[in-house]
Amino acid sequence: MSKLFITDTILRDAHQSQAATRMRTDEMLAACEILDSIGYWSLECWGGATFDSCLRFLNEDPWERLRTLRKALPNTKLQMLFRGQNILGYKHYADDIVERFVRKAIENGIDVIRIFDALNDVRNLESSIKFTKKYGGICEAALSYTVSPVHSEDYFVDLAKQLVQMGADVICIKDMANLLLPYDAYSLVKRLKSEISVPIHLHTHNTAGTGDMTYLMAVQAGVDIVDCALSALGNGTSQPATEPLVASLKGTERDTGLDIEKLAKASRHFMGVAERLKKDGFISDKSLKVDTNILMYQVPGGMLSNLVSQLKQAGAEDKYYEVLEEIPRVRKDFGYPPLVTPTSQIVGTQAVLNVISGQRYKMFTKESKAVLAGEYGRLPGEVNEEVRKLAIGDKAVITCRPADLLQPEYDKCVEQAGPLAQSEEDVLSYALFPQVAEKFFQARAARKEAAEQPVEDTSNEVRVLYVDDMTV
Repeated sequence: MSKLFITDTILRDAHQSQAATRMRTDEMLAACEILDSIGYWSLECWGGATFDSCLRFLNEDPWERLRTLRKALPNTKLQMLFRGQNILGYKHYADDIVERFVRKAIENGIDVIRIFDALNDVRNLESSIKFTKKYGGICEAALSYTVSPVHSEDYFVDLAKQLVQMGADVICIKDMANLLLPYDAYSLVKRLKSEISVPIHLHTHNTAGTGDMTYLMAVQAGVDIVDCALSALGNGTSQPATEPLVASLKGTERDTGLDIEKLAKASRHFMGVAERLKKDGFISDKSLKVDTNILMYQVPGGMLSNLVSQLKQAGAEDKYYEVLEEIPRVRKDFGYPPLVTPTSQIVGTQAVLNVISGQRYKMFTKESKAVLAGEYGRLPGEVNEEVRKLAIGDKAVITCRPADLLQPEYDKCVEQAGPLAQSEEDVLSYALFPQVAEKFFQARAARKEAAEQPVEDTSNEVRVLYVDDMTV
């Protein structure tokens, strides 16, 4: 076996999982020189929720963040998370938007695009895989890992083989809910290593406290790359910490070759960032603790915090455990979708409605109706047809690739965004998040206008004040 490679998620999933994606670009830049010297396989720094968060909460242009990081990290591959036909949003977008987004992501600095679909419907990955290859990116296609009666080891091995045939350069086992237990990881990685020829990259979290053990067993089975997060923002709902794994493998045949002292130096910087995030209320003790409810209810950490928020708003916090028990029932009725964005939010919200309304399926969200109507793609298991009929009546279920029903969107977005959109990147921001992007563009224009206002010459006043001060 060769050395183990590491992707560090400190610039993306670590703060998305622990701190609501609130790390600022300037906080990243201060550590880029040391990060760039470490020798990671890649740094995950973009995609997922970072795009939305930059625009919505941080008043930052996500494209400018990417360009800035690219300049600051010249020696390290930059990686992003891409939701297949959903791109970085919460619905399907037309193929012309997918193609332009992939091309611009690569042009602006992304090397590796990890592409997943919440339902593992390979039809929803076709376009993003094709365009990643077309524009020279490294295509890392992901298996959205989950546990259910229909998600066997054979299921995931067959899915990996399909993705390799479609052009995947790397296969990622994406264990977003920390459900992949150590011996299951060993078995799955062993199978994949023996049956497909591309590298295997494993992603998990440490929400249930099993992540380190899962990685160690996967390493024994021959996994090529794993996702870790520097200890300042590692563990809990984030990824297993980088430094302990590097130390554990030192001197073995899987030695990562990474320098513990450099890792410690980088982590010290992010400890300061974590303190700021905690002070601002973005890191809670709950995100740092082991929560074995994950293993019982198969609920990702981010979904748990969302449920708590929804129940608090509804004044029904005492219903928390009832909702946790309802989630697996809703998931079964919906055909066992993996619980990852956006299906985690859809199933979770439906479970909340079922509990607080006092009657199961008295109400449906529009997203629940869309899932049951096939708008998100093919559901992995058998749907409860009584529930589907309550949701969509006699409406025909979509059986084709959902994006085949969408008309090209880019030109329409150019027209709608208007002169506030100053580049193709701006139009793509608008296409994904029209209202949020429009507010950002308006604020940007206001800042530019204020900066261009002539500054009144007050040099004489300053001189007089200075003289007056001196004569007092």
